[in-house]
Amino acid sequence: MKVGVLALQGAVAEHIRSIEQAGATGVIVKRVEQLDELDGLIIPGGESTTIGKLMRKYDFIDAVRSFSEQGKPIFGTCAGLIVLAKRIEGQDEAHLELMDMTVARNAFGRQRESFETDLPVQGIDEPIRAVFIRAPLITQVGPEVDVLSTFNGEIVTARQGHLLAASYHPELTDDVRLHEYFLGMIKESAVVER
Repeated sequence: MKVGVLALQGAVAEHIRSIEQAGATGVIVKRVEQLDELDGLIIPGGESTTIGKLMRKYDFIDAVRSFSEQGKPIFGTCAGLIVLAKRIEGQDEAHLELMDMTVARNAFGRQRESFETDLPVQGIDEPIRAVFIRAPLITQVGPEVDVLSTFNGEIVTARQGHLLAASYHPELTDDVRLHEYFLGMIKESAVVER
């Protein structure tokens, strides 16, 4: 199983490490053609506006939409969650517009308001360690979206079919269970394709 990490900006090496600890092959993705060889894709944290601009510059927007249309799983963490969203509060246009949710950028405040917590996530037995850094929030979801976890009543993990989104950075801990959950989604999608 090959899982790519979009390497335009953000915590790429950490996601590669987590993917490999979870039992798959991690691929650093810098060119659109690489998407053809992947079973799943992670869009990491970073700065969502910058990632969106670079995705446009290097023709990743349509390529990743096409990847999604093939039913291949995509996981967005922190800024990656914003890139996946159909709507961004206070902005006229979003980036990939794949996941039926509205997000608020930097909803938890500035860098110094960063924190860690043990977060129960539906589908994972014990709470996972979640690192929130200038994290976005999911403020609204459509009927197709399953809320997997909340923090203080706010949505921080969600899934829509083959799309997974987390407000936090699971790759900054030694806990790889959310990456394992994503690998499970890839296995499910491969069964559906056959």
